[in-house]
Amino acid sequence: MEFKFNIFAVVAATFVTLIIGFIWYSPKVFGTIWMKETGITEEKAKQSNMIKIFGLTIIYSFMLAFIMSALTIHQMGAIGMIGGPDFIPTAKPSFNAFMTDYGTAFRTYKHGALHGFMSGLFLALPITAINGLFEQKSWKYIAVNAGYWIVCMTIMGAVVCRWV
Repeated sequence: MEFKFNIFAVVAATFVTLIIGFIWYSPKVFGTIWMKETGITEEKAKQSNMIKIFGLTIIYSFMLAFIMSALTIHQMGAIGMIGGPDFIPTAKPSFNAFMTDYGTAFRTYKHGALHGFMSGLFLALPITAINGLFEQKSWKYIAVNAGYWIVCMTIMGAVVCRWV
């Protein structure tokens, strides 16, 4: 049984953070609230190094999209249990039987979105909230940022899980 990992899905999911961020943090959605809660003014925002910010955002988003595969695709766990893709040819018959029965099971947008949402809720929200609490940020700040990550991870999960 051949397992296909789609790097193009990971690359596509990488850019979800930029697309959603453009919408989410626009003044007509949550941008005005976010700027008020962070204390950033438009003048201060214009002084930032956008090449550095967007460059690092793409790198970190790629890392997140890459791990999203393991969080949304159950077959990745089976492959991990045998030592990785290099060991598929020497795997025990039980692995081959499992992959024959379930090799493409649960590879849907809906399933990926579910696991992406759960990852956002149980990973991004607590991390964002803990940082916000120690930084003495408001609950609005926490909600805006955590909401952004939950939405991004939901869409990223859908993309990497289904796009085989």
